[in-house]
Amino acid sequence: MQDAFAYCGELVRAADRDRYIATLFAPAERRGALHALYAFDVEIARVREAAREPLPGEIRLQWWCDVIKGERADEAAANPVAAALIAVIHRYELSRDGLTALLEAHRFDLYQEPMTTTPELEAYAVKTSSSVIAMAAQILGGPVDTDNVTRPIGLAAALVSLLVRYPRHAASRQIYVPADLLARHGVASEDVFAGTSTPGLRAALREMGDLAAAALATAGRHIAVTPPAIIPALLPAAVVRPRLARIKRSDYDPFAPSDILPLRRQWLIWRAARDAKRITG
Repeated sequence: MQDAFAYCGELVRAADRDRYIATLFAPAERRGALHALYAFDVEIARVREAAREPLPGEIRLQWWCDVIKGERADEAAANPVAAALIAVIHRYELSRDGLTALLEAHRFDLYQEPMTTTPELEAYAVKTSSSVIAMAAQILGGPVDTDNVTRPIGLAAALVSLLVRYPRHAASRQIYVPADLLARHGVASEDVFAGTSTPGLRAALREMGDLAAAALATAGRHIAVTPPAIIPALLPAAVVRPRLARIKRSDYDPFAPSDILPLRRQWLIWRAARDAKRITG
């Protein structure tokens, strides 16, 4: 089992450096559990890329659903991420329903259907991002209610990540910008795939950015009273506001370089570990 947790740690270090750096500020005895949770999230987030077609992706997501329900025990034991995750579910009493909801939400990634409404986008972000942060907080601090901070931080992190990855999604004909926003600003779906930045598209993306900023402000009002033990679960979000600031400076041009260099992201996480208010402010 130790090999399974070591595998998860290496996977997170390679695929999600921000989270890996954040786990270094967690108690050593809980890092393996965080690595297992984050490695699972890495595996699920890249199902579309690995499967290339919806049907193999559906099969893979269903396999994970079965594993979380306690089925396919032999297969799960042979998969280091699954084996480690199951151990963490048992030890920390993670919600199987929450993990299943995450998998169901990621089915959207397999197809080229549009995100219909802003509430639909928010629900997707909460199920795929906020839920992971909440489970990481549970691993670190026990079964305390942290929804007032984990939900908005996860929402903001997901929205800003989608803004950063807009060019990649447009190239693969995926639309995460809600259709109601696009329609409000006169943007047709084909305009999204045209590879050009139009005033209407920038206005729609600006609304997504405003939603992310509002979510960060909501989380910021609760950071001061957040139990210190769960702060490492929130640290990856320290890059969200600087990322959003760069996007704003480009006037929401989705094709302008907007991401932050890894070394600066590492510094932002380190700084937030010293002063938790910097996660959102």
